[in-house]
Amino acid sequence: MRTFFFWLGFAALAAGSTNQARADKLRIVTTTADLAAIARSVAGDAADVRSVCTGREDPHFIAAKPGFIVQARDADLWIRIGLELEIGWERPILEGSRNTKIRVGAKGHLDASEGLLLLDVPQTQVTRAMGDVHPMGNPHYWLDPLNARRIAGTIAARLAQLAPGHAAAFARNAAAFQQALDERMFGAELVKAVGAEALWAKTQDGTMGTWLSDAANAARAGGWTKAMQPLRGQKIITYHRSWLYLANRFGMSVSGELEPKPGVPPTAAHLTELAENAKSDGVKIILQEPFYSTKAANQLAERSGAHVVVVANSVGGQPEAGDYLTLLDLIVGKLAQK
Repeated sequence: MRTFFFWLGFAALAAGSTNQARADKLRIVTTTADLAAIARSVAGDAADVRSVCTGREDPHFIAAKPGFIVQARDADLWIRIGLELEIGWERPILEGSRNTKIRVGAKGHLDASEGLLLLDVPQTQVTRAMGDVHPMGNPHYWLDPLNARRIAGTIAARLAQLAPGHAAAFARNAAAFQQALDERMFGAELVKAVGAEALWAKTQDGTMGTWLSDAANAARAGGWTKAMQPLRGQKIITYHRSWLYLANRFGMSVSGELEPKPGVPPTAAHLTELAENAKSDGVKIILQEPFYSTKAANQLAERSGAHVVVVANSVGGQPEAGDYLTLLDLIVGKLAQK
C-alpha cells in the first residue's frame, strides 16, 4: 500500500513538473501544418506549437471544432496564412476562445502573408461568378521556398517581441533554417561559391535558367534546383490553383486547372478543352493533392498522354512530409521522376 501511494505521489509530482515546463513555454497555434513546422524550427524548445490543419485536408474547408477553440484560448501567438484562406473558420475559433492576446491587430496575432511575394492578385473587382477567388492574392504561397525563408524571419521577429530573453536563440534558429533551406534549394557547393542572396535573386528576376545554361554553373548546382532543371520551361496542369508558387519558383508555368473556376468541380466540357490545350502545349504533368479525387485527372491523362502526379502540398499530408524541408523533398522527388 505504501508503494502504491509513493508512486501515486510521484506521478502527481511529475505531472506538476510537466505542467510547469509547459507553462514556461510560449504556446503557439498556427492555422496550417506548414506554418507550425516553420514555427517549430524557429522557436526550438522555447515553445509548444500546435496546428489547426493536419496537412491531410483542404484548408479552405475546416470546421471550427471545440478543440481548436480550447487551443486558441491558451495561445500566446496565433499565426495564420491570411489572404482569406481561413475566412470560413478562423473568426469563430478566435471569438470562441475569448483570448484578447491573439485577436487581429494584437501582438499575439501574426499574419504570415505580410511582406511576401504574392501571385494572382486580382486587378479587377472580384465577384462570386469568378469562383473561389481570393481578392488579396493566392494564399498558397508557402509552396514557394523563398516565401518560407521569409516566413522564418517574420516568426523570429514576432517571437522576440513576445519573449525578448530568447530573441538571440530565435534569430539563430531562423538563420539555421534558412541556411538549410538555401542548401536544399541550390546545393551547398553553389551556395558557398555564389551566395544565397544572389541565387535567390536570379530565381526572382528570371535569369536562373539562362545562368544555369552555362555548363560550369550547372555543374555546381545541386539540390532542388538541379533536380527540377529538366522541367524548367514546361507547362503543367493542376487541380486547384495551389501550385502556382511552386511552378513559378522553378521556372514552370500552369497552363490550366481541372477546376473550371476555383472551387468548382471539373466538368466534362472543361476536361475536353483541357485535353486539347494539353496536347498543343506539350503538357506532361497533371499535379494534384491527395485529398482531391483523381477521377478527372486520370480521364485527362488518358486523353492527353500526360502523367498524373499526386503529392501532398502541406506538411503532414503524406508520411514522408514530416517537416517543411522534407515536404519539398517529396514534391521535387515526385516531379523529377516524370
